[in-house]
Amino acid sequence: MSGVRVLVAGASIAGPALAHWLHRRGAEVTVVERAPGLRPGGQAVDARGVTKEVIARMGLDAEVRAACTDTAGAHNVDADGNVVETFRAEDDGGDGYIADIEILRGDLSRLLHDDTRDGVEYVFGDRIAGLVQDADGVDVTFASGGSRRFDLVIGADGLHSSLRAMVFGPRERYLHHLGLVLAFFTVPNEFGIDRWMIDHKDAATGRSAGLRPLRDATQAMAMFSFPATGFDIDHRDVEAQKRLLREHAAGLGWLAPRILAHADDAPDFYLDQVAQVVMDRWSDGRVALIGDAAFSPSPMSGQGTGLALVGAYVLAGELAAAGWDPEKGFAAYEARMRPMVEASQEVGRMHVASLAVPDPDAEPGPEPDMDAFMALVDRALNGVELPDYAGVPDRRA
Repeated sequence: MSGVRVLVAGASIAGPALAHWLHRRGAEVTVVERAPGLRPGGQAVDARGVTKEVIARMGLDAEVRAACTDTAGAHNVDADGNVVETFRAEDDGGDGYIADIEILRGDLSRLLHDDTRDGVEYVFGDRIAGLVQDADGVDVTFASGGSRRFDLVIGADGLHSSLRAMVFGPRERYLHHLGLVLAFFTVPNEFGIDRWMIDHKDAATGRSAGLRPLRDATQAMAMFSFPATGFDIDHRDVEAQKRLLREHAAGLGWLAPRILAHADDAPDFYLDQVAQVVMDRWSDGRVALIGDAAFSPSPMSGQGTGLALVGAYVLAGELAAAGWDPEKGFAAYEARMRPMVEASQEVGRMHVASLAVPDPDAEPGPEPDMDAFMALVDRALNGVELPDYAGVPDRRA
């Protein structure tokens, strides 16, 4: 076993998934998370394509499926609640609009943490305050006042990554707002939601409101989206976010007013811009990024969680295969992941564009090339051929 010391920043999904594979490959792993504990709830996330194989190789397929939302499908409805379109979880082999593996972000985070906590050091309520790297390692200072030395540091701290800003430059350089805002929060299930997601889209304004089922049938997950060309709300100012949602959802109709009435009582209110992180490199010396911190494809791609889980498998495997040489390992990780990342980001941009309010005076565009589109989707779902990494250590072999 290597004994290489790796610090991972972030304990949502990418961080604990990476910790799983780093530990299996022989590293000594520490995960630092600024929140005081795991964050519950959150939006539903999906596993499609090659991501399912990664979950299986982690040995977590049964646990993940047992914790799934058990959503049977989705109904798009008009303002009166009449169904206008239906999607089923079994469509497209379980890789369609509603994936057959769909789980709340908080539930997946908990599963990954429970799977790794015995072999990985978790430090909650702290964060990286500064770091200095040299040819042999990285000296890290923590906000709590302590300092430690690691061989490698990996940022898995999300869309608004502090580590990315610290090492690679200000977030404005890499964050690309796609002109849409999403909000999610848990509400009492007074709406009769039972295994079917319901979504109402107002084509005239580009806004939407929806409800999705949860395993706890007494609750449901509320979902809102609205177009916004500018976004200057602090991503930690929840009250300002609630005011913004109410302003933009005013007059939306359907069940929107009843759903919004529960926003103040929601324990897990979340609102943020639909954005992508686009970088020409994901590493600098002994520091690298993974998940949304490196290559957020936006929730509209349906691939944020998939890229995080596949990226974790590839990054740990390539580092171990390179003898923990950061230059070789990081380069191989990036080369393998780029095609899937870029395809997923293109799918996300296309999805957002499809929701835009059409200009009545605009000339009709060309008919889409469906063969090219399906090839793009396949690359987004299966764009990485998973190596077996035979010959590298595996503590669970």
